[in-house]
Amino acid sequence: MGSMHEVRNRLVDAQGSIGERQRSRRWEWFTKTFTDIESMSVMDLGGTAEAWRRAPVRPASLHIINLESETSDVPAWIRVDRADACNLPSHLGDGRYDLVFSNSVIEHVGGHSQRQRFADTVHRLADRHWVQTPYRYFPIEPHWLFPGFQFLPISARARVSRNWPLAHSPASDRKESVEQAMSVELLGRTEMAFYFPHSTIGSEHMMGLVKSLVAIKAS
Repeated sequence: MGSMHEVRNRLVDAQGSIGERQRSRRWEWFTKTFTDIESMSVMDLGGTAEAWRRAPVRPASLHIINLESETSDVPAWIRVDRADACNLPSHLGDGRYDLVFSNSVIEHVGGHSQRQRFADTVHRLADRHWVQTPYRYFPIEPHWLFPGFQFLPISARARVSRNWPLAHSPASDRKESVEQAMSVELLGRTEMAFYFPHSTIGSEHMMGLVKSLVAIKAS
């Protein structure tokens, strides 16, 4: 099992991996879209301080909202609050920012109603946004690295979640495996255009196929 996790690391996380090269290209696209990012106040819905410390760009100020507590030290230019982006408390959701940023989060929030609330939060917090999500119809599901995972019945997805060695976090029992399988709902272009009707829906590609979608409102 350990050797298979190393395979996943080389594919997704390690320096020089496919995933690292993809993230580098995404940051390049992002900075070309928002050339004034270094002077902007940014709200990141679902991100982490560690991800921004590794990023090649740094906004003037950054406010991160995440359901999980931050486990690493947080620099002075980053504020982190533990909260639900789909239901922000008033003291967190009443401010205005130059940009809302979100990377691979909207597919995790749980169903249409929650995704709509998430999108409403994005629109309420800033006029500009960058919201990325893996594309439902890319043949390899990115969380499990399993071909066609997103099209399988829940029972089959649960078995993969528990037994597939390339999964991000293999489940320890059936209950956890079912919960993991139900926790991700990948989106297509129609859904993204519905939630972000005034945005450009851009595409990231791999092997000539659309790998992820980005709702972009740059002005």
